[in-house]
Amino acid sequence: MPIPKHAKKVFKGIIFDVYQWPQKMFDGSFETFERAVRQNTVVIIPIVEGKIATVKQKQPGTDWFYDLPSGRMDKPGESPKNAAIRELLEETGLKSNSIRLWRTYSPSGKVSQKVYFFIAQDCKKVGLQKLDPGEKIEVIYKTFDEFLKLTDNERCFYGPLMIDALLARIHRQNYMYLKKSFFSNWTKPPKMPRLGPKSNW
Repeated sequence: MPIPKHAKKVFKGIIFDVYQWPQKMFDGSFETFERAVRQNTVVIIPIVEGKIATVKQKQPGTDWFYDLPSGRMDKPGESPKNAAIRELLEETGLKSNSIRLWRTYSPSGKVSQKVYFFIAQDCKKVGLQKLDPGEKIEVIYKTFDEFLKLTDNERCFYGPLMIDALLARIHRQNYMYLKKSFFSNWTKPPKMPRLGPKSNW
């Protein structure tokens, strides 16, 4: 449900804002509805000499976990692509010769947000990491199959991409789709396969 124009912002935070509005019920009564708006984020899938640059990171209050380079769009006026270029350089020291928007994800439920997934091909190391005080990040290079296998680890947090990775492990058409998405030189994103009733391996 989109936030209506007459909604009132009742809380402004660093990452989240909260809106409330009166919503008419089926019996004619009104209830207060509420939804949070989170800063949009970017996730980057960096390709370096045929491997995927994943990150092993730790933040204050967390154990080490596996993820992809990512971050909030917290710079005024910054486009998703420029945010992806910035986060990739800051977290890995890598720069891409070909960075393209692959997918935009909007979670359903009570939180409004957009997550932009970029594929960064032909990445080269151009500098050192520039990490925030609350980040410890190690860059780890994985083959495509190793990248998928990492989903066995309970500390692997690929976010919405986790579904793609798991499907790629059990359906050949999803495996080929994801591999083509990451490594092929496409002008438009490959078409996502329709799921069949059983594995096609």
